[in-house]
Amino acid sequence: MPEPTDPAFPIDRIRDVGDDITAAVSTVVDGKTEAIRTALTVMLAEGHLLVEDVPGVGKTVLAKALGASVGGSVNRIQFTSDMLPSDVTGVNIFDQSSGTFRFSPGPVFANVVIGDEINRTSPKTQSALLEAMAEAQVTVDGVTRKLDSPFMIVATQNPIDMEGTYPLPEAQRDRFMARLTMGYPSADAERQMLTNRGGGDPLAHLRPIVDVETLRALIQSVRTVHIAPDVEAYIVAIVRATRTHPDIVLGASPRATLHLASAARAHAALLGRPFVTPDDVAALAPVILAHRLVPVARGLGGTGDDTVREIVVRIVSDTAVPFTATPVRS
Repeated sequence: MPEPTDPAFPIDRIRDVGDDITAAVSTVVDGKTEAIRTALTVMLAEGHLLVEDVPGVGKTVLAKALGASVGGSVNRIQFTSDMLPSDVTGVNIFDQSSGTFRFSPGPVFANVVIGDEINRTSPKTQSALLEAMAEAQVTVDGVTRKLDSPFMIVATQNPIDMEGTYPLPEAQRDRFMARLTMGYPSADAERQMLTNRGGGDPLAHLRPIVDVETLRALIQSVRTVHIAPDVEAYIVAIVRATRTHPDIVLGASPRATLHLASAARAHAALLGRPFVTPDDVAALAPVILAHRLVPVARGLGGTGDDTVREIVVRIVSDTAVPFTATPVRS
């Protein structure tokens, strides 16, 4: 393995490390390889992940296992209705011995921050994460402090029709690079879960596959993955199509364009390629774009999440694939 400080971490090694991390997390989260790969893609693309599903399907376990597999610091925030923004970012405390204020960092100061049940807390507290997610920093009492690098938030939330939840505002949803749902495990995976849990919690035995310095090197190499001009145009065409679709009230933002490109780079690297193809873009478009869109159906009740995902899939299908690039597989 190259030295962690080597900025040219070979792409084929990114694929190998990605496979090792996926295998390690799979020992804890049974039967959810696709969700694990998506989470890893977001991490290497320097994004944040929103995991939405009903209680008990492994949302928090996925976040914990991902954090444990990459070393570094991991903090968990259990969001509740009475939390304050300072419970997330930190607060200045008066030190009587010195007669000065000292800053007590909040749990957001970590490499991986698990925001458990983020929609259980008020919009005011939810918004405490906005600056951290967008700029990797927090400002408390006029003083700005940088967060650790790498920095990733993995937030979990219950479906918004459950009691005691506050829907995330569009501005905050837009800062999450991707959203995924876990779903119930298959019968085989659920039986395997019983076997794995027989000897205790497998999460306790999960050891880091890479350290923080190596993770930084991986991220640096992902940034070098090439996107050809025609593939860039393909990304822009897909995102812009969400803004003019008759079933969409609010389309994807320019931030979504950047997120889709970054995630496509990570997706390509995890497959051992130093360049992005339309396949990478098409595979990721639903998880990168759907949660940002506001469908007409929402005005009739419900979230319209399934409808929006179907619309994104249709937009990808209807968007012309660059003729100089690898065709999208059906």
